[in-house]
Amino acid sequence: MSKLRDGIYGLAIADALGVPFEFKKRGTFTCTGMVGFGTWNQVSGTWSDDTSMTLATCKSIKDKNKIDLEDIRKNFEAWLFEGKFACHGETFDVGITTREALTEGHGIDDFYANGNGSLMRILPLAFTDARDEEIESVSSITHAHEISKKACLDYVHLARKLIAGEKLEELGLNHIKNKPEDEIQSTGFVLHTLEASFWCLLNTNSYKEAVLKAINLGDDTDTTGAVTGGLAGIIYGFDNFPKEWVDELKGKDLIDECIF
Repeated sequence: MSKLRDGIYGLAIADALGVPFEFKKRGTFTCTGMVGFGTWNQVSGTWSDDTSMTLATCKSIKDKNKIDLEDIRKNFEAWLFEGKFACHGETFDVGITTREALTEGHGIDDFYANGNGSLMRILPLAFTDARDEEIESVSSITHAHEISKKACLDYVHLARKLIAGEKLEELGLNHIKNKPEDEIQSTGFVLHTLEASFWCLLNTNSYKEAVLKAINLGDDTDTTGAVTGGLAGIIYGFDNFPKEWVDELKGKDLIDECIF
């Protein structure tokens, strides 16, 4: 079982867990497992744009055997405009910056365009030898501001350390671990998502605990879940995911087709 598969499945499962609860405020719900409907009225196990764009990135790397920005963009456009890489062949929950960038044909570098839309899909690059400039360029297909690019670099660098077998608790993140929950924000702002994902991982001891903690922070539940789940998948491995969640996950054939 490859670490890439652990990470991508970890991301997709957490994304699907979070989809029904997106935009709900912390404390108004409790996610304990895979359910359907809710915010987006999707059947249980349906993942969103987070996984779709991650798979679009994976498929380009698989097809081109390198980081090909134009091919990745082409896959993103196929997802947005044709439903390719979507769980049920139809897109939903598309971020404002992502839609604008793919419609206009260039990344958006405005400060207010620092949503988490490139962070949520950057994980596949951790499994390549992509240079920092390439990682930033893949972010910049949609999110071109320095804050978003730096967040993607930080995430990929951390993921690479975990892939190499380093322990999360030894990576100098205690300043995040020791924050109280009410100081952890789970909005769509990229730095909130990055910090929340690290905090959830540092304060739990299993894949299940980590992703449920992420989703139960509320607000941007699918993306906080996905960003956390990708790293938790690397740490704990596919065999430690709850079997019922794996069984309920939709689109597994598509996921397997895209993994390189």
